[in-house]
Amino acid sequence: MSKPTMTVIGSINTDMVTITDHLPNQGETLVGKEFHIKPGGKGANQAIAAARLGANVNMIGKVGRDQHGADMLDVLQKENIATSMVKKDDQAPTGVANILLSDQDNRIIIVPGANNEVTPDYLKSFEKVILKSDLVLIQFEIPAETILYCLDLCYEHNVPIVVNPAPSKELPDDYWLKATYITPNETEAEQLFNISTEDSRLKDKLIVTKGKEGVSYHGNNESLLVPAYSVTPVDTTGAGDTFNGALSVALSEQRPLSDAIHFANAAAALSIQKLGAQGGMPTRAEVNAFLER
Repeated sequence: MSKPTMTVIGSINTDMVTITDHLPNQGETLVGKEFHIKPGGKGANQAIAAARLGANVNMIGKVGRDQHGADMLDVLQKENIATSMVKKDDQAPTGVANILLSDQDNRIIIVPGANNEVTPDYLKSFEKVILKSDLVLIQFEIPAETILYCLDLCYEHNVPIVVNPAPSKELPDDYWLKATYITPNETEAEQLFNISTEDSRLKDKLIVTKGKEGVSYHGNNESLLVPAYSVTPVDTTGAGDTFNGALSVALSEQRPLSDAIHFANAAAALSIQKLGAQGGMPTRAEVNAFLER
């Protein structure tokens, strides 16, 4: 089987990770245990997850004309991701995510920087690449108008598009219908969709990640749950991005939805056993070995 070609449109950040025994209260100063600078951004994370799992990946995004931007481009290129559509912005700095890790949980503050310059006009010059893709994957760390543009473009030309609505951001109702699949976590699903009524227009599109519980979706005219694998987590920061990258690879290979979710669950389980959003993202061989066990 030939490798699928995916295009990931999204954020590229530098992650500033602080590990502490507990999170500070308002006005409190703590002494942390560890500090790390890691490559990140939901777009870059998902692109790397997909590339390690065997897809040909195009990345569309922006970084600043600074050291963080140069470092991020180097990271993407070393993962064999096509970066000709990642440009350096002359005004905005590379995006930054401040991450606090404590008690197997995280708190994140994002400063978008150059990610805010990933505009519809910027994407228009890359339309041919987008339309030749087997699947497009987007997240919500780029401007809302860019998300709408991507949905319009892919829907009009029948290109499958997976929408990861993270962080949570409202869209006009008719735009959700243009997505092939929508992959919120449980909190995002509650914020954005009336899950309790199972809106018939969206229920077949929603794939909801629920952490330790697993992943829920709709198939065979019923709500289904794929349980999570039981592992000991070290850092959950990249789990959702790993899941989305892996799910998109499996879907672009034309695998059935249930198989794609099992595959993505396994990749996410492996990812949380190491530190860093990208540090734990597994290879195809590692996922296959995990599933065989």
